[in-house]
Amino acid sequence: MKKAVAVGLAVLMAAAITPAFAELQNVEVGGEVRVRFNAILNNYNKPLGMVMRIPAGRILGRPVGIFNGPPTFNGPGILSFYSWDSDGGDLNFVEQRTKLHVKADFTDEVTAFIEFDSYDIWGEDFRSNYVTGVDGRAASVDDVELNQAYIEARNMWGTPLTLRVGRQELSFGDQWLVGPKDFGPNFVGRSFDAVRLTYAGDSYSIDAFASKLAENFGDFGDNDVDFYGVYASCTALENVTFDVYWFLLRDDRPLNDTVGTPALEWAESLLGVDNYDTTNLNTVGFRAAGHYAAFDYSVQGAYQFGDAGQQGFGFKPYRYGDDDAKFDVFGAKIVLGYTFDAPWAPRIHADYSYYGGEDNRDITLGEWLNPFHKPQASVSFNRLFSNQMYNGSFDLHNDLSNVHIFRIGGMAHPRPNLHLILDLTYFLADKTFDRPSRFGVFPFMTDNADDNLGWAVDVAGIYNFTEDLTFWAHYSLLLVDDGLQEGSFNGWNGLLFAGGTDDDPVHYLNCEFTLKF
Repeated sequence: MKKAVAVGLAVLMAAAITPAFAELQNVEVGGEVRVRFNAILNNYNKPLGMVMRIPAGRILGRPVGIFNGPPTFNGPGILSFYSWDSDGGDLNFVEQRTKLHVKADFTDEVTAFIEFDSYDIWGEDFRSNYVTGVDGRAASVDDVELNQAYIEARNMWGTPLTLRVGRQELSFGDQWLVGPKDFGPNFVGRSFDAVRLTYAGDSYSIDAFASKLAENFGDFGDNDVDFYGVYASCTALENVTFDVYWFLLRDDRPLNDTVGTPALEWAESLLGVDNYDTTNLNTVGFRAAGHYAAFDYSVQGAYQFGDAGQQGFGFKPYRYGDDDAKFDVFGAKIVLGYTFDAPWAPRIHADYSYYGGEDNRDITLGEWLNPFHKPQASVSFNRLFSNQMYNGSFDLHNDLSNVHIFRIGGMAHPRPNLHLILDLTYFLADKTFDRPSRFGVFPFMTDNADDNLGWAVDVAGIYNFTEDLTFWAHYSLLLVDDGLQEGSFNGWNGLLFAGGTDDDPVHYLNCEFTLKF
């Protein structure tokens, strides 16, 4: 079946590309330069890196997760990047992304698009040693990448069918789950090696795509990571858009807790361990968005299901992880806004986002004493390739999960080229982590953590100096609550511990210059 699909795609690509030998009609050259200054205060450890927050001996026998080191008494235990402490470290850096593209239009509705980009941190490429005065070649690598390079054929066989083949950005809906990672700090960009088909009617469109995220050069799909999807959108009702979609992230990379003798493999089969299934993360969802009079709204929800072998593999209290781990979790986002017919055209809004969490990291006395107890993984909502950022302090990679997010705010336009934004956000953990008891000596003795993570106030301004040059300034104040200081697993899609040593407020400042041409 897999080979048949591959052959079918190859035939379709060949049929679409065959008439592309035509006269060049138009060539467009363009690009973008973005420079962003970032300062995050009282947020991270000093020096920057992961630091032990809970010693391994306090969690021995508990399945705490994939990023927390070996389960030994002298291992690193539960780790965290964060300090939430004014005596901790600050993070200050300047990042720059430069893009340059060439678009060539041919007759017969065929286009070729090539885009190069370079993402750098200032200071990585300086080529002179001031001590000695010697100039030399910078040691950095991978400065220039091929961000996009695809062929697009439109109106194939006299139908509204478009085929795009090659490396390309994927963006669907409001980029809640799939987008190009071009927002906020660390705007490194994201593109996919993919085949995409789009059928667009007068009031609807259907997209289907298949992409390769990791190739291990075996049989088709074996040991690889692939991402597939179908996204349908309908605009038949005036001022309303309805979307439904299905995404599948398939990770077939092999997983083995042990590699031993046939006798050991036989014993493992009897115990029912070390038998991980291919990870199949299915996401099905819907979105409804539109406006009525002065109101605008967006409602979307998603459900994730399927085998979660890659996540379960990391939850090893001793030798074996959870080879029965499953995705079974919901996510949602609701936005309601109102725009006043008044000077500055002010708009107010209220938002709610939910990323379902799971925390099975506690353990009972009976489970702790049972040498054959199978661990249970904690699988939270996976945000896939989101371009939605909620806070620059602890949602830096758009990976915040196991959380409820409540936001109110507003926007005003004092001038046509000036936009002001003010938001207030509250973060609440969905499932908290049961910390080792401060008065107990055994791992099964725990205390409940607080679920109040904190409040954030964001103030931003966007100034369009010209049609091509934009200036952005942003300040965010995060008021750390007990839930962040004590720590729950909210980062990295619910796999990263966020506990610190204090509850000092965090300051995040940034400004950005963007020039498009």
